[in-house]
Amino acid sequence: MRETLNQLDTDLFLWLNGLNAPWLDTLMIWVTERNHWFPFYAVLVFWLIYRFRKLAIGLILTIISAVALGDQLSSSLFKPWVHRLRPCHTPGVQEKIHHILGCGGQFSFVSSHAATTFALATILWLLLGDRYPWLRWVFLWATVVTYSRIYVGVHYPLDVLAGTGIGVFSGWICMRLYHRTPSRFQIASPERI
Repeated sequence: MRETLNQLDTDLFLWLNGLNAPWLDTLMIWVTERNHWFPFYAVLVFWLIYRFRKLAIGLILTIISAVALGDQLSSSLFKPWVHRLRPCHTPGVQEKIHHILGCGGQFSFVSSHAATTFALATILWLLLGDRYPWLRWVFLWATVVTYSRIYVGVHYPLDVLAGTGIGVFSGWICMRLYHRTPSRFQIASPERI
């Protein structure tokens, strides 16, 4: 069963990774690089401070906690535990892929990019989505960043799918803690939670 699942995942990876074009290479390299998103994060922090003043402290700390939890679960727990090689390190696969970026670490399961971007999208949506429905678009951003990891040849589809699940879980758990912790830096709990 495990071998069949691995083969299906590899086949899907090779198909998705093979959907490439020279103009898309440059875009996907830009999308996948974390440092390129610092202006986005800065705008988000400034917007939270502008909109919520002192209440932004609790929101920002909760967002940071969700992202950090997603990152630590993926990088410090799953990758060393599972030891699944990245496609760009896997003999028999590495020769077949469209690889346009450095390979990174040795292990791929689960994707930290997927975990952190979906943790951010989830926590923003759960805390503020009822007030700002446009925040749903952050999930599209997280999806594009996550797909870029397959495109550049460093993650299998199951890596990013599991990373997405960890990110959603991290966002949800931090939202629950945010609403259960009494604080003067907390916005009112939405009715739907």
